[in-house]
Amino acid sequence: MQAVGGAALNGEKALASDQSLGQTTPSGGEAATPVPGASARSRRPIAVLALASAVVLGIDLVTKQLAVSELAGREPVRLFGGAVYLDVIRNSGAAFSLGTGYTFVFPVIAMAVAAWIVWTARRLRSVPWAIALGLVLGGAVGNLVDRIFRAPGPMVGHVVDMVSLFAPRGEVFAVFNAADSALCVGVALALLLELTGRRVDGTRTRDRDQAAVSDSARG
Repeated sequence: MQAVGGAALNGEKALASDQSLGQTTPSGGEAATPVPGASARSRRPIAVLALASAVVLGIDLVTKQLAVSELAGREPVRLFGGAVYLDVIRNSGAAFSLGTGYTFVFPVIAMAVAAWIVWTARRLRSVPWAIALGLVLGGAVGNLVDRIFRAPGPMVGHVVDMVSLFAPRGEVFAVFNAADSALCVGVALALLLELTGRRVDGTRTRDRDQAAVSDSARG
């Protein structure tokens, strides 16, 4: 009797185990199985964003320090037959010397942009978007460092610019720096990605539309 009872009990446990293995989720599908490598793929765009922003910030800080130490008090340095001139300019405005009368506004904007990019990074799954946002973040932080730590004082510091195109001292085109260039390239890339239907989360507009049509057809 004990042997029979034990066999029956073991059979019931085995049946319960089989049923638990086949248990479905509340949505009606099979229990989700982790996709191998999914975690690594989700971390890759974050790493690309961090690397891009760090490279931009490093280049910006180094070139500004070199410009201040090597170009201050000198005549503009002519390069590439006059296509580029190197000359130190203190800029109280935004990129390319825009808005020189609103210095105090730009640090606030830069901090808001940086905060938005960090918040957006939670759902970042696209490497191209990571590059674009990294360029923007690095450029924004690069100029923010000048606003905080350079004269005439915190939050109203003047940004160091040093690149003038086609003529010295910005006579043809506004003088700019590495951070300005990264900002412009990053924004242009983000606009291109948006116009071509690529989203921050790695999906595309076309894929979403097709999924919506399939869902409506099944409904």
